[in-house]
Amino acid sequence: MKKLFSIFTIILLLAGITSCEDFLDTENLTKKDTSNYPKNPEDADQLLTGVYSMLGRCEPLGFTYFISEIMSDNCFGGGDQADKSCKAMDQFKKSSEDMFRWSWRARYMGIYRANFLLEQIPALEWDSESQRNSIEGEARMLRAFFYFDLSRMFGEVPLVTTAEAVNIPKTPADQTYAFIASDLLAAIEKIPAENVANMDRGKIGRMTRWAAEALLARVWLFYTGYYGKNTLPTVDGGEITREQVQDYVADCIANSGHDLLSDFRNLWPYSYVQDYKYTSDNGLQWAGDGNIEEVMAIKYSTLGTWDVISQKCNQVCLYYGVRGQSNYLYTFPFGQGWGFATVNPKLWEDWDDNDIRKKGSVIDCNDRSEMRLYLKGGGNASEETYYINKKHCPINVYTDDTHQNVVNYSVPLYGMSETNFQLNNTQDIILIRFSDVLLMGAELGCPQAQAYFDRVRSRVNLPSKAATLDNIKEERRFELAFEGERYYDLLRWHDERLITENQTGIRIYDRKVPRIKNVTFRPETGGFLPIPLTEIQLSEGVLTQNPGWEGSDNYID
Repeated sequence: MKKLFSIFTIILLLAGITSCEDFLDTENLTKKDTSNYPKNPEDADQLLTGVYSMLGRCEPLGFTYFISEIMSDNCFGGGDQADKSCKAMDQFKKSSEDMFRWSWRARYMGIYRANFLLEQIPALEWDSESQRNSIEGEARMLRAFFYFDLSRMFGEVPLVTTAEAVNIPKTPADQTYAFIASDLLAAIEKIPAENVANMDRGKIGRMTRWAAEALLARVWLFYTGYYGKNTLPTVDGGEITREQVQDYVADCIANSGHDLLSDFRNLWPYSYVQDYKYTSDNGLQWAGDGNIEEVMAIKYSTLGTWDVISQKCNQVCLYYGVRGQSNYLYTFPFGQGWGFATVNPKLWEDWDDNDIRKKGSVIDCNDRSEMRLYLKGGGNASEETYYINKKHCPINVYTDDTHQNVVNYSVPLYGMSETNFQLNNTQDIILIRFSDVLLMGAELGCPQAQAYFDRVRSRVNLPSKAATLDNIKEERRFELAFEGERYYDLLRWHDERLITENQTGIRIYDRKVPRIKNVTFRPETGGFLPIPLTEIQLSEGVLTQNPGWEGSDNYID
């Protein structure tokens, strides 16, 4: 039988746990393969860690959280003149036929690992049913997240439910979303309902029942909104209604132990730096990673190396960082990076000055209380707007009392030996915040919808407003700016026109030279990305390209 080397075959090879006996006529010298691994719950937990590791595996230009900001009306491409990929995303064009291949591969690698683990669970001897349920629930939630990521990025994708290498066409969206929903229902049932306020710190960062409930709400809202449905299907032929999702959200809000921090600005690492005037003037104190408002997050380590840079340290912050400055003492506490995803001035203009989230989310490079000096056009910067994402900008601290040298805050905080600015960002990427859960509850029309909506606004000292859809849309725009949701909110609300309207006639600067920027959403794509050509070729045409993306590269600088 002819073998087709699709992405799924490659995943098997990359996973590193296939048996050698089928194709090597010699003694098996590997320590662990499918003949002897996993054997016990400890092995299963190791496999689960391998699934978790795929959450942060993509480099930023292949990471939904980052891509979605550039494709929204929040940000432009940025970078320098040679950085084509970010500009192509911004323009809804391609820089190459495989520009999103790593996004595709990384998510299917995570799915393969989850499938493999889930297939092994029935054969293991468990210490307790609770232990088994927890590992199974977390694996199923991670698999659901990977499929939801793929489905929001690429639309219809192949639904692979086993660890066997297969070559199949795209699966209808209804079937994939039914699978996602069923995995999340299983996660809600199986993961213990442990109040996070009492949770062992060693569990911080793992999937919880509450995160599964919140993710189910996000999935329900996107699926029903984008596809014009009233319910979310399940694999057994059932359906999840709005009322059921309301109950899950209410459970998360009432019983999880998650809560809003007292000050929105304490969510972000700049509030750690007491030498920063904005922090000291406002009495801010960073709550740290893993705080009570994080419902679901990607964790990073202090072990960043050049070998696996995108897996161990947070490259998203690096890509957002301040580009090409001759002296980063002048931009203190904001640190070095590549200057991608420059903030659209329209967002700044539309934001009420009385909303503390405005200056708490965006750096105004022309404000001398924010930066002593910003070198415009530094590093051949293009598409500069002189507004930078403050939530994810690398943050520096002084190395001593002389204030003559700086280093990323993670170095002293965690006692890191690595001081290279490209390797030491450790900030969590928060995939779901508690404020998002409150706003989803309001949008879903929960019985406490008005109270949920008011909690988000009162936290930033804003008066109550009616919890109408229009007001909720506006609130999400400002509360969740730069957190990976704006683009998908616009798609599910069918407000794609705002991508064009809010990015027409905008003044930007290429190496300090002004020009007018226009972005036009391409409806023929449905908002989805192109499937990598290499994956189509490896499938021998079983996979087909998404609408609007046929033909050769179409981005021209």
